[in-house]
Amino acid sequence: MSVLQDMVSAYRSPRAVFRRRVGDGTPREDRALAVLMFACALVFAAQMPRLARQAHETGEELNMLLGATLLGWLFIMPLVLYALGTISHVIARIVGGKGSPYTARFALFWALLCAAPVWLLWGLVAGFIGPGVQLSLVGLLALVVFLLFWSINLREAERGPVETNKAE
Repeated sequence: MSVLQDMVSAYRSPRAVFRRRVGDGTPREDRALAVLMFACALVFAAQMPRLARQAHETGEELNMLLGATLLGWLFIMPLVLYALGTISHVIARIVGGKGSPYTARFALFWALLCAAPVWLLWGLVAGFIGPGVQLSLVGLLALVVFLLFWSINLREAERGPVETNKAE
C-alpha cells in the first residue's frame, strides 16, 4: 500500500498498519529517515499559515520566519526525534520491552506522520482563525492523536519480533 493509504488506514487499525510498515524489524534506517523527513516536512508546511498571519500582524519578515521554522523542523527536530525514539526504547527495555531501538524510533516517526493531517488542520486554524479556544482545542486534539498513535506503535514495537508460521 502507499504511504497515504496507510496513514488513512492507521486511523482504523493502527496496530496492523504499524506492523506492516515496520516489517520484520530488520533495521531499515533509510525507510525510517524517509518517514521522519516526510512527517517533519508536513509539520513545517502546517506552520506556514500561522507564520503568514504572524508576519502580517506584526510586520515581521515572512522569509525570516519561514527560514527559522524550516531550520527547526527539517534539521533540528529529526535529531531530537531520533534521540527521543532511542530514549523511549531504553525506558521500554527497563520495563520489559523486547523490541529494538529501530522499531521504537520507527514507532515515533510513524506516529508523527499519521498525526500530521491533524497538525495541518491546526496550521489552518492558526492561520485563518488565530489564537483562541478553537486553536487550543485543535492543538490539544493534534497532541492527543500523536500521543495515542505513539503509545500504540511503541507498544507494538516493544512486543518483540513478529513470529510467522511458515507452512512447509
